Amino acid sequence: MFCCDMQDKFRPSIRHFPAILSNANRMLQSAKLLDIPLVVTEQYPKGLGSTCSELDIDHCSINCPKTKFSMVVPEVKAYLEEKGTRKSIVLFGIEAHVCVQQTAIDLLTLGYDVHVIVDATSSRTDTDRVFAFQRMRQAGVFLTTSESMILTLAGGSDHPQFRDLQRIIKTEAQDTKLLSFPTL
Repeated sequence: MFCCDMQDKFRPSIRHFPAILSNANRMLQSAKLLDIPLVVTEQYPKGLGSTCSELDIDHCSINCPKTKFSMVVPEVKAYLEEKGTRKSIVLFGIEAHVCVQQTAIDLLTLGYDVHVIVDATSSRTDTDRVFAFQRMRQAGVFLTTSESMILTLAGGSDHPQFRDLQRIIKTEAQDTKLLSFPTL
């Protein structure tokens, strides 16, 4: 699971930030429960600060500062090569039209299936956000929601962590206003 640049300095300028943050937290809690490796990046943390304190990233496998827009920096690429067996990557964060989009395209180029969590991903403008989702879909990225992905990762109600996952999704995902864009 990839968490892209969810930093405090972006809080005032990202559309629907509180909802994006809440939905990202659902993904992080689920990854922790399911023991899914977590890759976190921070865009220029010296100037933009660290990951939002509300997000529990203590279980991350790698937390990498970067200045490149894509998360696929040498440290992350080396980590992926070391792990080798994963074929799908779940991705969310900010900004949809820059870092998330470039990460998704780089991961596709490396042969991964990429699943972007649309209700945990945003940009400064809705226009950039919507067109980023359209471009990623055209490139072959799967667009999905936090609840759908959490249940997909569980695979069924017979999963040993299903009850704990149910507690996470029992509270409805925060609305990020995607339904107001009929082109998605």
